[in-house]
This record gives sequence, C-alpha cells and structure tokens, in this order.
Amino acid sequence: MATINDIIKDRRVYSIDADSTVLDAARFMMEHSIGALPVLRNGELAGIFSERDVMNRVVALGRLPGQTRVAEVMTANPRSVGPDESIEDCLFLMKEFGFRHLPVCQEKRLKGLISLRDLLLRDRKQQISPTRLAV
Repeated sequence: MATINDIIKDRRVYSIDADSTVLDAARFMMEHSIGALPVLRNGELAGIFSERDVMNRVVALGRLPGQTRVAEVMTANPRSVGPDESIEDCLFLMKEFGFRHLPVCQEKRLKGLISLRDLLLRDRKQQISPTRLAV
C-alpha cells in the first residue's frame, strides 16, 4: 500500500517562522508556487498558513500584511500525519475535517506537506492504464 512518504520523499521541505510577516510569507509562497506553508516555532510545527488565510484573516479584515505576523493569522496546532500514513487514511482525514493540506511530521520534526491535489493526482496516475500512458 502506498504511503505519504512515497509522495514527499524527494521533495524540498518549505516552511516559515511564526514571527515572519504575512507579506514575507505571501512572497515566499508566490516565489515557490505553493499555496500553503507549515509554520515553525523553535523548529517545531506550530501552525499552517495558506492563501485562504491571507484572504480571510488579513485582506478581508483590512490588516496590513507587512505588519501582521504569521502567528496571528495562521491555523494553530494543525493535525499532522506521519510519513508512514496511508494515502487512503489521509484522504479520509481531509474529507472528514475539510483540510486541503496536511503537514507530515515524524517525532515533532517537519518532513513535508501534502495537499489534496497531491493525493488526487497520485490516485489518478494509479488508475490510468499503462497503454494510455504510452500514447
């Protein structure tokens, strides 16, 4: 059975410090074409910050991105999964709780981040027949 580690094993781990500004986080996400970032405090997962947080908790409320800290607007204490978690279990968690992103941690150490898109694309690739891939 495929695990989350199969998806993240060759990826670079992106994150941002909780004391960074929203402006810094938004620029970082834009530069790396990513929609969410795990937030670290003292090297441990403290939250997750997404494009949706920028819109709902900063822009819509009239906060200043250059003066607002990520820690003020992130989703604190997010649920995370281990690298040995199955893809099916992660899909269940995402559906059950409405998550689009799940941090992957091992013994409090961030190993990566998976998105619903990652899981759906992985599942889709496994469903396509070898003959269709050859075309």
